[in-house]
Amino acid sequence: MADLPTSTPAVVIGAGHSGLIMSHHLGEAGREHLVLDRRAELGGGWRDRWDAFQLVSPNYVTDLPGFPYRGPDPDGFMTRDEIAGRVAAYADAIQAPVALGTTVTRLAFDPASPGGFLVETTRGAIRAQEVVVATGAFHTPRIPPTATFNPGFLQVHAHHYRREEQLPPGGVLVVGSGQTGVQLAEELHAAGRSVTLSVGHCGRVPRRYRGRDIFWWLRSLALDGPGLGAGLPTVDQLPDPRAIFACNPHLSGHGGGHDTNLRRFAADGIRLVGRFERADGHRARFAPDLAANLSFADSFFDERFRGLIETFIERAGLDLPPDDRVPFEREVPEVTELDLRAEGISTVLWTTGYAPDYRWLDLPILNEFGVPRHVRGISEIPGLTFIGLLWQHSQASANLVGVAADAAYLASRWDA
Repeated sequence: MADLPTSTPAVVIGAGHSGLIMSHHLGEAGREHLVLDRRAELGGGWRDRWDAFQLVSPNYVTDLPGFPYRGPDPDGFMTRDEIAGRVAAYADAIQAPVALGTTVTRLAFDPASPGGFLVETTRGAIRAQEVVVATGAFHTPRIPPTATFNPGFLQVHAHHYRREEQLPPGGVLVVGSGQTGVQLAEELHAAGRSVTLSVGHCGRVPRRYRGRDIFWWLRSLALDGPGLGAGLPTVDQLPDPRAIFACNPHLSGHGGGHDTNLRRFAADGIRLVGRFERADGHRARFAPDLAANLSFADSFFDERFRGLIETFIERAGLDLPPDDRVPFEREVPEVTELDLRAEGISTVLWTTGYAPDYRWLDLPILNEFGVPRHVRGISEIPGLTFIGLLWQHSQASANLVGVAADAAYLASRWDA
């Protein structure tokens, strides 16, 4: 492993797809830089997903600047290893100067160079005039502090879950109904497990609407919508700044891609309960909000996206088939308490997301929620920018649809 330089004009922290896209722009602009990543191999955070993971976005959405998707199945959905491999191939294609096995332990102002930064790593310190933080939006697995189950139950966060066989015999309580939660509930149910799903305040979107995949619509709204007055809402339009932490709408890329309707889950034998409140030994307690959460999920797409899409269709002059969605009605009883031991539940699988962790960022830049202050990724500290943040500009920012556009905007500001 070659020694790191003691200084370089720019450092990118993180070699996932966000960091590599920024490396592409830096290289295109002739800017010398170095990309640091704590991992021993390329592929980014995709390598942390479970064995049967598949993208919820179609393969054509994996276009990267200078590296378009040219595979045989643009409408398919990549597996974990395929998307991680594509990220690694992108690094090779753009000849990104990546230093693997290099954890950044502290980023601070450089006392020896006013206006510069000191990037301390497990392999030594580097001085730089510019730093791009591309560490993603998912840092520390989050488990509620009220999860005080007896030691006899296995508790595992989705970050550490890999396959059904690693779990002890018995039923599984899945806590969280975002994209990960609904996919794992489906997977475990298909494997013959008795599954209970704790449903939170998460929306759902249809796999297809009026003949087009939902990600075709998201990309169109993000890229072309603003010019037609039908763009995705931006972060400054959110009613509450905490809304950036809302779960991603549930959806699946498995089996060729399909809707995930919680009421149909219930009809198929998955038990639904409300939002997890607390545990006491072998008992779990849930809020009496299941009916409200299911109603929120059912109305989410129509309230958040349908109007924008219809406006886009009209103004773009698109001739598309009508909305062919068929409502699925099923009343699901409220359950506010379960005795896990009596129910034969042996595992609690937490799909409760991640908390931000910027303890290594030794700069006065974090807001009251522990995330960086910025405007479209540009911080108040000259030379410090961010990419891949939740709602960096719009809802598309933290996924494959929006990162490239956000990176292009940052690149356009270098000489502004």
